[in-house]
Amino acid sequence: MSDHRHIDREIRRLALPSLGSLLAEPLLVAVDSVMVGHLGTVPLAGLSLASTVLTTLVGLCIFLAYATTGATARLFGAGKPKEAYRQGIDGMWLAVGLGVLLMVILSIWARPILGIFGPEADVLEEAARYLRSSAFGLPGMLLVLAATGTLRGVGDTKTPLYAATVGALANIPLNYVLIYPAGLGIFGAGLGTALAQTGMGIWLASIVIRSGREAGTAVLPSGAGVLRSLRDAGPLIIRTVCLRAAILLQIAAATGLGTEALASNQVTMTMWNFASYGLDALATSAQILVGQGLGSSDKNRVKAVLGRCLNRGVAYGSVLGVALAALSWLLPTFMSPDPAVQNLATHSLWITSLALPIASVAYMLDGVLIGAGDTGKLAKYMLLSLAAFTPAALAIMTWGSGQPGLLLLWAAYAILFMAMRGGTMLWRVRGDEWMRLGHYR
Repeated sequence: MSDHRHIDREIRRLALPSLGSLLAEPLLVAVDSVMVGHLGTVPLAGLSLASTVLTTLVGLCIFLAYATTGATARLFGAGKPKEAYRQGIDGMWLAVGLGVLLMVILSIWARPILGIFGPEADVLEEAARYLRSSAFGLPGMLLVLAATGTLRGVGDTKTPLYAATVGALANIPLNYVLIYPAGLGIFGAGLGTALAQTGMGIWLASIVIRSGREAGTAVLPSGAGVLRSLRDAGPLIIRTVCLRAAILLQIAAATGLGTEALASNQVTMTMWNFASYGLDALATSAQILVGQGLGSSDKNRVKAVLGRCLNRGVAYGSVLGVALAALSWLLPTFMSPDPAVQNLATHSLWITSLALPIASVAYMLDGVLIGAGDTGKLAKYMLLSLAAFTPAALAIMTWGSGQPGLLLLWAAYAILFMAMRGGTMLWRVRGDEWMRLGHYR
């Protein structure tokens, strides 16, 4: 019992600061949603489409955080801080390179990329303006991911929290000034967010570099280390591609249901992101504790961490579900003045409230397997989950309409997809095959 209490304290110690840093991206998008929503339904629909593409690209690069968290946690647990920071700094160099590449791609081909979803002409125009201006922040945002993963791996979850808090607070006046007094509209929303992300990335990178120097780690990139980071991230990239493919299917189906449904979907997706990132904070604790436990070859502790993380995850998922249901009538009013959008979003939030306890299992076990380095199996399970969700999304895209279509879409995504993710991973952790003790390359 005392061991359980100790693990619970460790989970809280790591999860609470992680929650703030994980909420940085959805909070930035939420601020954009609130301010852009008061420009009208068409700009809000454009933001929904553009932010989905943007967060999809950032999400595809989430391995920069997850891979560095697992790798540095194992090295740190094995008593090798110099090698741990070497892994993190190489990840940061990779992040900057990928960020610049994606920035160039979006700046040049924003309209063709957004046009794939078939939005109405006025929605496409607003979406393209937001995507081009926000692309400037991609190098900084990816740098945030890699630096955050490094700091988490060595057990420091507070520094990313400070960066996320300052960045989120700075984003509010930046967006207000650029959207309204400067008259840039939705373009200003993207630009303000990009400036906030860049500042966050620079500050976090400076913290990692200073700590790395104190541990004796060189700042210049190691070519072999950068390539190893990219190679080891392969299964995580597959896992994330599947996750983002499901989100793209979801937004594509919502787009086909009309402008009001798409705007309502943005409101619901924003709230879902807040709730799911809260669960992901617990999953981050699992990554760190499992990685450090396996690095120090303590199998019993890893098993105890698994049990407590599942217990805490389901409990917190249930609490979040009740809270979201209770606020489902109020939250949409802050993000859209359109009564039709508010009504549809409220009903969609009821579906997501029911799904959160199910999703909590998926998020927790995702963190456990990433921390264990069992990413090969994780990639396979995500492929199976995507295969289960795709037919439902395509059916709604073809035959769905209005409110029934959007409610069925959220049931397919939040319940079916998440249940498949959680169920397959729960099967995996029944035995000990997923636990590889000690540091490995």
